[in-house]
Parts: sequence; structure tokens; C-alpha cells
Amino acid sequence: MNSTSRATTLPLTEEESPAQPRSKSPYITRGTRAFLQVTLALFSAGLATFAQLYCVQPILPVLSHQFDITPAMSSVSLSVSTACMAIGLLITGPISDAVGRKKMMVGALILAGCFTIASSLMTSWTGMLMMRALLGLSLSGVAAVAMTYLSEEMHPGVLAFSMGLYISGNSIGGMSGRLLTGVITDIASWRIAILSIGCCALASAVMFAKILPASRHFRPVALKPKALFINFRLHFRDKGLPLLFIIGFLVMGAFVTLFNYIGYRLLNAPYSMSQATVGLISIVYLAGSWSSPKAGALSARFGRGPVFLFCAGLMLTGVLLTLFPTVWLILPGLLMFTGGFFAAHSIASSWIGIRARRAKGQASSMYLFCYYGGSSIAGTSGGIFWKLYGWPGVAAFIAVLLCLALFVGYKLMRRLQPVT
Repeated sequence: MNSTSRATTLPLTEEESPAQPRSKSPYITRGTRAFLQVTLALFSAGLATFAQLYCVQPILPVLSHQFDITPAMSSVSLSVSTACMAIGLLITGPISDAVGRKKMMVGALILAGCFTIASSLMTSWTGMLMMRALLGLSLSGVAAVAMTYLSEEMHPGVLAFSMGLYISGNSIGGMSGRLLTGVITDIASWRIAILSIGCCALASAVMFAKILPASRHFRPVALKPKALFINFRLHFRDKGLPLLFIIGFLVMGAFVTLFNYIGYRLLNAPYSMSQATVGLISIVYLAGSWSSPKAGALSARFGRGPVFLFCAGLMLTGVLLTLFPTVWLILPGLLMFTGGFFAAHSIASSWIGIRARRAKGQASSMYLFCYYGGSSIAGTSGGIFWKLYGWPGVAAFIAVLLCLALFVGYKLMRRLQPVT
């Protein structure tokens, strides 16, 4: 093995206790205090991350009116955050490989809370977008690093289940952000709603810093451009990782597009729902808090490939149900779509940690770069379909993305048989 293929080991960081050597530290398993601490800490981190990221989604029509902008331009308040988050992931993942996981996540959560509070005070659309961009950059220090922390610290037998619990926190965070923003906006104003989200996020950051166990299996790696390039090339030579990156782009693009524009549909006639009611629809996110860990358990029994295909098919069925005019079919469609999405993402993200042979932080960053790239590109592109063709055009666009995801998922499953 040549020198370029070896990781350069650095001295122990503040995260690692000299009294607990890395090589002898046991992995975290279910039923232990450490498992409970990790679960609570990363659940709160996921909740805070996605509450801040998606709190603007249910009030896009309000922002359109407030700043006199089009629906597509209003959606940029979300797309700019996810785009900057995607770009930041290419930086923060490799940095976490050098400086440590916990330190990176704590700093990122505190900065994100500050930028969310600042965004509630902006009086210009440009200022609002700047704060949302900085928010996305900050949150990039949480997303990939949390996944990597789990893949390093959790016992392989419970990794899929743990990843599902973390993603269930993401789903509840997305629900809470949308729900609270919609309801508080109806009662008070959108500024107070976003300010409240930011304050809650700072409180979550403090709790996270106090209860997350220090890393035991983290091995610092020198941050060298040459090593980053070697690992980048290694990831793309893997049989499965590139396809998982594509899957992340497609399923997240479909998910964000639906929830970006379903509010416009339900606020208009014949539904004419209130802003609070549209916010309450985010309760369907609870389906994700159940489906994520369930998908982990099912994938251990039936394999990741078949379970992913089922979840992507569930998303496709859900979006087709939203084409019907009655609310009693639209709501079950949203429920199926949301449950399928979080389960699919849970499977794909846990698969990354298993497929990556080294530089797991970089591999997770690359997956999430594509994941949030899908959010930004597809989420904004959906505005064009809304303007030209209304909801049928948006639904057709989402269906195409999901059909592509099914194709790539099937190809991935076939390529990795019998080893998944």
C-alpha cells in the first residue's frame, strides 16, 4: 500500500478521552445509556436542523405577498438554503474528518440558530436570502457529520435502526417547523414565527452539546487536497455509491417540489384553506417518524434494495392520489408520499456508511450534496410547471423524478447482488 492510500493519523482531539483507547472502545448497542444519549441528542439535532431549514415552506405564499414576488422566486428562500447546504457539505464533511464530529456539529447548530433569528428581522428580500444562505452553510456542519458519527459509533447490527431514529427526528423537525410557522403566522406574523423557531433551535443546540457522548472510534485524518481527491475518486469507483448519490437527488427533489407547491393549491379555490390549516397538513410528517426506523428493520430482513423500491413506489402512488380533486384522497396521498420518502432516505443514507470503505464523512457529504442539490434544482424548477400547467404539471414532474428513482434503485439492487 503506497503512502497516498494511507490515512495520516493525528494526535487525539478534545473529543477523544485518552482513558478510552479507540481500538478498545466498544460500539454502542441498544439497551445502553449511551444509546439513549445518542438517540436523544441526534433526534434534537435533526429536529432543529429541519425545523429551521423548512420553516419558510408553508409561508411561501405569505412571502410572495409580503415582498411582491412570484411563487418561483418565493421558493428561492428554501432553495438558496439547500443549495448552500449542499455546497457546504463538500467542505464540512472533510473538515470533520480532521477536527472531529461533535465539535463541528455543536458550532454549526449555534450558528444556524443565530442566522434564523436574524432572518426574522430582515426587511428586504435580498437580506432575507442572505440569512437563509448563511443558515444553509451552517447546517451543512450537522447533516453529513451526524450520519458519519452514527456509522462510526453504533454497532453495525443497529446502524440501520439508529439511522432511522435520527431521520425520524428530521421528519418531526420538518413537521414542527412547518406546523409552528403556519399556525403562528396566522395568529401573529411570519416574523414572530421564524423568531420562535430560531430560539427553540438555540435551546436544542445547548442540550445537544451536553448529552452527546464523545467520539470513541473517530480517527483524525490530515486535511490534504490530494487525499480528498483520491478519496473522491475511490467513492466514484465503487459499484453502489454513485447510484446512491443519484437516488438522493431524485427522491429529495420530488419531496421538496411537492411540499413547495401543495400550499399554493390548497390556499386557492376550491379549497381556500387558511394558512394555519395548510400548516397543519405537515402532521403527515409523523408518517416519516414511524416509517424511517421501520424501514431499517425491514431492510435487515428483506434487503435494502427491495425495501427501497417499495418505498419509492409508495411515493409514486401518493403523488398520483393528489391529482384527484377531493381532499379525502389528497391527504392519504400526502401521507403515503411522506412515509415513503423518509423510509427511502433512511435506507439510502445508512447504505452510504456501509458502502464507503474510508473517508466516510466525505462519502456522506457527497450523498447529501446530491440530496440537497435535488431540493434546490427540482424545488425551484417545479415553480415553472406550476405556472404553466398548475398542479397536474407539478405532479407529472414529480412522477418523472420518481420513475427515474425506481429505475436507478433497481439497477443498484441488481448491481450489488448478492452482496448488499
